[in-house]
Amino acid sequence: MKQITIFFFLFCTYSIFAQKATIIEAETGKPIEAVAVFNKNKSITSVTDINGLIDVSSFKDDEIIYFSHVSYAEFKVKKSTIKVNDFKVYLSKDSEQLDEVVVSVFKNNAKTNRIAEQIAVIEKHEIEKIAPQTSADLLASVPGIKVQKSQFGGGSPVLRGMESNRVLLVVDGVRMNNAIYRKGHLQNSITVSPSLLDRTEVVFGPSSVIYGSDALGGVIHYYTKTPKLSEKKQVKSNLFSRFSTVNSEITNSVSAEISFPKWASFTNVTYSDYGDLTMGKNRSHRFDDWGKVFFYSENLNGNYKEDSTPNSDPNTQKNTGFTQTDVLQKFYVPLSKNTDLKVNIQYSTSSNIPRFDRLTETKDGDLKFAEWYYGPQERLLISSQLDINPKKKWIDKGTFTLAYQDIKESRMQRKLGSLDRSYRKENVDVFSVTGDFSVATDTNRDLGYGFEVAYNDVGSNSYGKTLNIVNNQIDGFSGDFPVQSRYADGGGSYFNSALYVDYRQDVSKKSTLNTGVRFTQTNLKAKWIDNTFITLPSNEISLNNSAFTATIGYVYKPNRTWQLNTVISSGFRSPNLDDVGKVREKNGNVTVPNINLKPEHAYNAEIGAQKYFNDRKFRVGANVYYTLLRNYIYREAFQLNGSSTIMYDGEEGNIVANVNKGNAYITGFTASYQGKLHKNWTTSGSVTYTKGKAFDTNEPMSSIPPVFGNFDLNYVNSKLEAGADVRFNARKNITDYNLVEGIDNQNQTPVINPDAEKDIDKYYGTPSWMAVGLYSKYSINDNFALQARMSNIFDQHYKEFASGISAPGRNFSLALFANL
Repeated sequence: MKQITIFFFLFCTYSIFAQKATIIEAETGKPIEAVAVFNKNKSITSVTDINGLIDVSSFKDDEIIYFSHVSYAEFKVKKSTIKVNDFKVYLSKDSEQLDEVVVSVFKNNAKTNRIAEQIAVIEKHEIEKIAPQTSADLLASVPGIKVQKSQFGGGSPVLRGMESNRVLLVVDGVRMNNAIYRKGHLQNSITVSPSLLDRTEVVFGPSSVIYGSDALGGVIHYYTKTPKLSEKKQVKSNLFSRFSTVNSEITNSVSAEISFPKWASFTNVTYSDYGDLTMGKNRSHRFDDWGKVFFYSENLNGNYKEDSTPNSDPNTQKNTGFTQTDVLQKFYVPLSKNTDLKVNIQYSTSSNIPRFDRLTETKDGDLKFAEWYYGPQERLLISSQLDINPKKKWIDKGTFTLAYQDIKESRMQRKLGSLDRSYRKENVDVFSVTGDFSVATDTNRDLGYGFEVAYNDVGSNSYGKTLNIVNNQIDGFSGDFPVQSRYADGGGSYFNSALYVDYRQDVSKKSTLNTGVRFTQTNLKAKWIDNTFITLPSNEISLNNSAFTATIGYVYKPNRTWQLNTVISSGFRSPNLDDVGKVREKNGNVTVPNINLKPEHAYNAEIGAQKYFNDRKFRVGANVYYTLLRNYIYREAFQLNGSSTIMYDGEEGNIVANVNKGNAYITGFTASYQGKLHKNWTTSGSVTYTKGKAFDTNEPMSSIPPVFGNFDLNYVNSKLEAGADVRFNARKNITDYNLVEGIDNQNQTPVINPDAEKDIDKYYGTPSWMAVGLYSKYSINDNFALQARMSNIFDQHYKEFASGISAPGRNFSLALFANL
């Protein structure tokens, strides 16, 4: 009895005087096991248990306690601030220390000071600060990324002189690129609303070891918001509302998060209404009429008008407005201590999106098209992600991702003065499963491996309708006519499978080795049925391609203030259905299928250097690269059945096709800086230079932007954030354009000699420009904040390189944040 009494006394004494802390993951609310806890000289060390608990009683009140884990930013706190048995430490993946940012884009979390590749990370707070209208506008703020727009409802990111199907888009671990991602310009990046994003990570250069085909220019990975668990029931709601003057934008975003100990849910609905965009009026480039819209088509919303309409304000870009709705629903359910399930449902849809550059195209002095618009762009994603932590010898932890995507695209066009409207509709069903695993190793080594299987089923439909007009209104249809489909009308498929191994090791305290290898195999099938317009050498094709790709990188830190990186990598892109089998017309050139297309390969070498100042709170760095392209895909004049011309939509056009060429190179650099100037002051900036040329044709490569960059200065205190930014773009001379493929859109630049027969004598190229902006955000209290932004203060007129639409003029936006 006496022994029991002594034991009970000791237990009660320990319970009273023990000081426990719970270590919790900020992103999910789950406890974190194996967090190292220690004092400054590491005379006291311990590790959290399976429930994330740690006893800190042995630490002195005046000591600083450090909490460290390889996957999270280090956290420190003074012992005297810890409450008895009621202290929680939240570890996050970001940090004020510039080298402690943790990225997930390589599947296994790693700090950027152990990664050799050039990386860019945009956190949620930065996304809110940038206040982009679309995700394409968000990407345009990333150092090293240039964005092209053919219409306002678009945005094609360019990484290292490569864009469209040479850049891989990923959302929550699921590949967005599909079998009809085209060569040229894409608008798919806007189908993920900025309001849904928790962070965006970008890896520059061929990253095919982890992601396989398509990642020649780099990988853009969107991470959407995820609900967090809570010990007690919690319900949180958020409202974001913004108005912008430049296009009368109204965006409203409402979200609700429900948290329980055993499951959590997050719901977000975002609706944006964009009006016609106004361009800048200050024409410092001295081309007075460049970009102005003097006439436009009023053939919208069931209206019929045979002639074009004079524009009362040529600086207003008529037929640029559209609406978009985005929905995100996520469930997070821990099935056990070692198994988590995430269910992810995303849906994005839009109104019809006018193709502005085609609607301003002229023929014989008048508009060519009465109607040219994309139908509602729809993207449905349903995925389930199973995170396992078996802690076995060959599977320490892993993730299975099973996903289904349904993508719908369509194009409608009708020429001015004609009653014949053409419809081309595409539907892509994508089924995919991926597995990513890591092996239990010591803290200095990371071994990962995985697989990917994806199947694309493509349907392409086309038809024509003759309009019936009553009192200048469209009243149904009076007839039908045949139309050439954009892709194989008998259907197409694209199958991709791959295996990869990725290894990272700290060779010493000063250096880290990154290596990896991947094997990818693809199979493409397509069948054409209708030979009314085009007869191919074979109506059925089957292309099989495979390749090994590899990377080796080395990070060397000679001391605390320097980091040197070097990377050698290879990339591989197998032609998809758009490369092989597309039919479309632009500027009198008709692209036809080439069923003999082969893969293109990239071989990349790069070096990077970073210098740190002010206790690593300020960084200056640069990345220089050289990429060799072999068998690169290029669009040029082509013959089909012995002819160099073809009839398309009632007009004769010149035949062009994608073909394999020899070797080409792309080289360049991005120099940047980032850091704190003072306690409340931060600054950042970058400059990017790119050059690309073909060895065989001696022609410049397409999609090579001029020198561009940005600088910003920001102030932050407990209530107020404010800042200024400058974006700039150097001139690109017409002699540096690729004038053959048409991707650079030289006809969208100022005309200097209208009578010239050759484009090189007719067009100016891209004029230089600079835009200045101001930003502020004031927190009224914990629940409400107001944000104001003024962009392009001096109302400069300019066009982004290769864009068909002028950039926004002076814009004032006001936004409300509410947390309820």
